[in-house]
Amino acid sequence: MDQFWETLKQIGNDFIQNTGLAIVRAVAFLVLGLVVIRIVQIIARSAALRSNRLDKSASTFVVSLITVVLYVALTIVVVSSLGFSTAGIIAAFSAVALAIALALKDSLASLANGVIIIFTKPFKKGDYVAIGGMEGLVQDIRLFNTKILTYSNETIIVPNSEVLGSKLVNYSDMPLRRVVIEIPVPYSADIDEVKAFLLESVKGYENVVATPEPSVVLDSYGDSAVKLSVRAWGTTEKYWDLYYDLRDILYKSMKAHGVSIPFSQLDVHVCDNDRQGGANA
Repeated sequence: MDQFWETLKQIGNDFIQNTGLAIVRAVAFLVLGLVVIRIVQIIARSAALRSNRLDKSASTFVVSLITVVLYVALTIVVVSSLGFSTAGIIAAFSAVALAIALALKDSLASLANGVIIIFTKPFKKGDYVAIGGMEGLVQDIRLFNTKILTYSNETIIVPNSEVLGSKLVNYSDMPLRRVVIEIPVPYSADIDEVKAFLLESVKGYENVVATPEPSVVLDSYGDSAVKLSVRAWGTTEKYWDLYYDLRDILYKSMKAHGVSIPFSQLDVHVCDNDRQGGANA
């Protein structure tokens, strides 16, 4: 019996000195690591939000990336403290990462493009953009896709791999935009007079800015009319008001000055061959 208790005591001492100590050390590293990660998250989030170079999306991505790296490092430290080889752990992580990369290569391409969009900022939330022929307001910029809302209240989800892989137009990037409206004028009208009252009408509209100055130029010669090009500048926020209001203003101005907008017409001359042949006889 004494030998049994002696053996049991020896096993207990070995466990405490080896395995038990390793478990206690691993638990201590785990608790300390979680506390450190939480502190780093708070500091990183606060610094990212105060930064003028990072928007909300970029700040969230940076904090998430730091968190993932810290958790991976903590896992390696904890497992290593239990006596396992770190080389095997790193190799296992590498193999898993490679398998995930091969299985999700399209998603990872969107993720990479999402990171590029977040940091290069070709557009931001609220901008009016055209991506591959689709137009709308940017509602959200995510890591894998971008959410666009059309003026018809339709939601379009565009993968970020397609955002940077197609033609991108940002209509909200500049503070001013130009509106160009073509006005057909009959050849019989006094072009200089028409240009003068059209320009006066444009200058009188409140949403037209003074600089750059609006202008009315002779653009081209049509089959039945001279085409004038009315060009005016306005703020980007008021672009659609400027566009549609100017069309209405110019039409009413033409009508008020008695200048009709010509329509396409075709003159047909009929030749009576029978009568002409009889006269010749």
